[in-house]
Amino acid sequence: MSRTTAPAQVDQKADATADVALTHGLKQRHLSMIALGGVIGAGLFVGSGAGIAAAGPSIVVAYSLSGLLVMLVMRMLGEMSAANPASGSFSVHAERAIGPWAGFTAGWAFWFLLCVAVGLEAIGAAGIMTDWFPGTPEWAWVALFMVVFCGTNLAAVKNFGEFEFWFAALKVGAIVLFLGIGVLAIVGVLPDAQAPGTANLTGDGGFMPNGTEGLIVGLLASVFAYGGLETVTIAAAESEHPVQGVAKAVRTAMWRIAVFYIGSMAVIVTLVPWHDEAVVDKGPYVATLDHLGIPAAGQIMNVVVLVALLSAMNANIYGASRMACSLVAREQGPKVLGRIFGGVPRVAVTVSSAFGFLCVLLSYWRPNDVFMWLLNTIGAIILVVWFFIAVSQLILRRRTEREAPEKLVVKMWLFPALTWMSLVGMAAVFVLMAREEGTRVQLLWTGGLTVILAAVGYVIQRVRGSRAPID
Repeated sequence: MSRTTAPAQVDQKADATADVALTHGLKQRHLSMIALGGVIGAGLFVGSGAGIAAAGPSIVVAYSLSGLLVMLVMRMLGEMSAANPASGSFSVHAERAIGPWAGFTAGWAFWFLLCVAVGLEAIGAAGIMTDWFPGTPEWAWVALFMVVFCGTNLAAVKNFGEFEFWFAALKVGAIVLFLGIGVLAIVGVLPDAQAPGTANLTGDGGFMPNGTEGLIVGLLASVFAYGGLETVTIAAAESEHPVQGVAKAVRTAMWRIAVFYIGSMAVIVTLVPWHDEAVVDKGPYVATLDHLGIPAAGQIMNVVVLVALLSAMNANIYGASRMACSLVAREQGPKVLGRIFGGVPRVAVTVSSAFGFLCVLLSYWRPNDVFMWLLNTIGAIILVVWFFIAVSQLILRRRTEREAPEKLVVKMWLFPALTWMSLVGMAAVFVLMAREEGTRVQLLWTGGLTVILAAVGYVIQRVRGSRAPID
């Protein structure tokens, strides 16, 4: 057997061992809704306000550019995941393409990102609950959410799927309703609302009121709003029909991004002046509904944001536990994390939840140093993951065409030109992050973590006597 294919076969078998031990309890409707709801996070409902304040109406361009990059990344990931469904997703692909150190780096960096994100989402959800129930301690709500979703993930995977199915249904319904109301208001059909025309798009400083710098800030804000799309390729390994599920999710990614993200931004900046303080203070969706005089808009959107946060918590605990399980199966983590009971990696679920809860405690105990370090460290991890995805696809596409072309159920468009274009786009985002004072520190801390993980992964690879495959 050639030097090129031997490591890939070993890695494939290792991850397959973990995937066989896991149950296939996710139905196609679960996977479809996870894919559909995965693009709708709390960052879209609330965090997009800062991007609008910086870029003005040109936020539509920012989301279009970052959305194009995400579409290409998802297409590449979908190609590899349809050809080789695995609970380790891009970590497995990176190991097969580049070497064990790359799978180790991408996998543990993503695990770290998800665990910290679980803590952040718990804090956000608890903040909403304390607004509704004044006087109740925030930590108690955090503990409750952690227990509920840790318990959900400790049970059969179908429970996770059911939670995500209904969470996603509510989020999708809210976005569709918002877009429907917005379009009616724009054309002047909504009662008591006059059609705004292009006044908010071209007035108050024009389409790019803060120039190129504002557009760059909006672009950076929009890039990180797309996190969560990767979960569907992790979940596919536990679905009834992994290949078909991934293929369908990837093929519908384009219209989902166009409608939910770009469509929402276009509606918001058309209806509401971009410099309205409510866009940042209340969030762009609440500000838009308030502007249109929709009663109880704030509370309605708070319910939707709460659901988005809880959905993200649930999905991130799931994704972290499966990634850890896959890494252990490939001898890249403590063996205890890979223990599976009843088709569920319960130790990995518990440890991932506990790490998320520790992040919450650090937000209380050490908010100005340790917790800020955590936030800065995860700032650019998703870009690192996307980079590994693109490089892996560049290598594995040629290998698959040579060895098993029938597995290419999903194909990257215009390969290899668009893959290279994606890498150039990611490099451009890294450069823009380095230029901006607010994101430079995140880039440095994420870079430091990536280098440390890569070094540890390389040492482990050398100790195991592994050699990185060469295409």
